Amino acid sequence: MSHLAESFKIRNTTFKNRIIKGAMSEALANTAGQPNHLHFGLYEAWAKGGLGCAITGNVMVDFRAKNEPGVVVAETERDLAQLTQWAELGKKHGMVQLVQLSHPGRQCPKGLNRETVAPSAVPFSPMLATTFGTPRELREDEIFDIIQRFATAAKLCEKAGFEGVQLHGAHGYLISQFLSPLTNKRQDQWGGSNENRMRFLLEVYKAVRTATSGDFIISVKLNSADFQRGGISEQDVIDVFKAVDAAGIDMIEVSGGTYEAPAMAGAKEDKRKASTIAREAYFLDFAANIRQEVKCALMVTGGFRTVTGMNAALDSGACDFVGIARPFAVEVDLADRLLAGQDVRYGVDKIKTGIPMIDKMAIMEIIWYAAQFKSIGEGKQPNPKLSPLKVFFKYLKGNLTAVIKGQVNSRKSA
Repeated sequence: MSHLAESFKIRNTTFKNRIIKGAMSEALANTAGQPNHLHFGLYEAWAKGGLGCAITGNVMVDFRAKNEPGVVVAETERDLAQLTQWAELGKKHGMVQLVQLSHPGRQCPKGLNRETVAPSAVPFSPMLATTFGTPRELREDEIFDIIQRFATAAKLCEKAGFEGVQLHGAHGYLISQFLSPLTNKRQDQWGGSNENRMRFLLEVYKAVRTATSGDFIISVKLNSADFQRGGISEQDVIDVFKAVDAAGIDMIEVSGGTYEAPAMAGAKEDKRKASTIAREAYFLDFAANIRQEVKCALMVTGGFRTVTGMNAALDSGACDFVGIARPFAVEVDLADRLLAGQDVRYGVDKIKTGIPMIDKMAIMEIIWYAAQFKSIGEGKQPNPKLSPLKVFFKYLKGNLTAVIKGQVNSRKSA
């Protein structure tokens, strides 16, 4: 029997199989950050396709801190009806749904928000400095406010009927920024030692756990490394994993990279050994090592392309769930096909516009897929041959419009 088809229970929720759609940015919300029929159409298509669990794209906990146009924001019960409808779609088809809660910190395009905040006022690398401005350092009262916002959003998600949430602590977002010595230069209780740098994550977890019931699943996405010189050390990473496991986290998704070093998108040159590449997943070796240190469920996302590779990973005990992201953008019925023993049909190569400056960034690995999501949400078939250049210029136009609207609204409220 295929390990992929086996069920798995976390708290009182049973996952009908071991396939999880990893979080990908949908960019389908309106300017007010509200979910809509496009989200419903997209997630129902995946649910009908046999998926055991779907982790949503970024859902922001603060409207003042959006990472991109079209992102969903969960602050109040304003959109409870829409969120409830979204959650019910999963239940209807037996698909568990975890809402990925996030704060972008410094990773906000210039002009999108009134200001950008982060643990420390650390600028981006020269290549990205034209897109992302230098953030303002957070005051301690603001740190406590953001912690509470995570808890408020999680409570809202539970009320809507979602089975759990995932705290986004990877890819250079705010939690990840607190963890990394590259972006956290603070000298107070939130910075300095690894114990202090992980304090924000642990306090967010505690607040979310307190705000929700004992049946609610809380997971976290963490980097195995940030792949930058001077970044978080391997031992510090291990200590973070052990700390959240000891605190009671239900599941950890293993990932890696940031906007400045986007290993999560496979954008870096693959220098792994042939034996490692044969195991497919980008972060499986790290997961195998960390498996000896933690008791919670582990999910590995990135690189899986064959049923044999997925079953081997599960059989090894390195992970409990196989996370697949990008292929689901062009194969909505992928879960059913995998369970039938068929491999991923579209390997999905790196998305390139032909413009070197753009292609060095991870942005196309986000927006090209978002364009596919819109088509699926509208009931259309995805297009694996969609022009990246066309998608990029449409994205620029949308970004510019959002920035202009944001500036106009800021002036009106000033």
